[in-house]
Amino acid sequence: MKYLVICLLIGFGSHAQDLEAFRIFDAKGKEVSFGKMMDNVSQNQVVLFGEFHDNPISHWLELNVLMELNKHAKGPKLAVGFEMFELHQAKALNDYIRNKSYKALKDSTELWVNFKTDYKPVLDSAIAQGNIPFAANVTRKYASLVFKKGLAALDTLPEDQKRWMAPLPFPFDSTLTQYVELIEMGKEMHASGINFAYAQAIKDATMGYSITQHVKAGKNVYFLNGAFHSDFHQGIMWYVQQYAPGTSVGTITTVSQKEVRKLRKEHLNRADFIVVVNETMLSTH
Repeated sequence: MKYLVICLLIGFGSHAQDLEAFRIFDAKGKEVSFGKMMDNVSQNQVVLFGEFHDNPISHWLELNVLMELNKHAKGPKLAVGFEMFELHQAKALNDYIRNKSYKALKDSTELWVNFKTDYKPVLDSAIAQGNIPFAANVTRKYASLVFKKGLAALDTLPEDQKRWMAPLPFPFDSTLTQYVELIEMGKEMHASGINFAYAQAIKDATMGYSITQHVKAGKNVYFLNGAFHSDFHQGIMWYVQQYAPGTSVGTITTVSQKEVRKLRKEHLNRADFIVVVNETMLSTH
């Protein structure tokens, strides 16, 4: 992340003016400043940041959004949720919040490969600012079980294991365009298309449910998730509205384009604000 900041500051030699790192647009394709975006999204109870997991610009912006949300905060204490922490890892996360031992966290939790460089700075900043970090995602093996055997397989689980996911049965709308896309993708993979969508939905449902538990406790929420989980106001956002109707949700997403100065038509209305990153920028890997 430090490398990214340096690159953003000094540019890329003689091509610095042509090779911009990113620009921000509203849902209608109008370019906006970072400050205007923050003035808008900070008014919501929940802010979802749809990221590219392997893109350093996403992570750098996530950190800056967090710091700005804390500056804007006038009411409830901010809770900060992470897709990359599953519900069964909550204890390990809470232990890290208390003792700050990264080694203990790494030894007890299967961290994402880029966690230390890209997510730890956000987590550490949240802790330092008195925020409440929380795990939110379904335990991975249960999503895999759904993909292989369908939703009925969850009924065979012991009751104590069902606490690692949204309450069953969880709502599902097969007409949402994101799930329609997954159903078709599943068919192309010679798998059950509906199970592919169900496996995504149980993640979305669990993260949405986790978010609403903090909202119902009187906290505002900032949440980091892969862009597909919240694009077009679906996925996690749809589930937040199912579990806590009327909750105000602001969405930011990330898209990649070779030309960052104009938002392509297919990205319009993908979120309240769309961060267009230059596709030629290096990833973290």
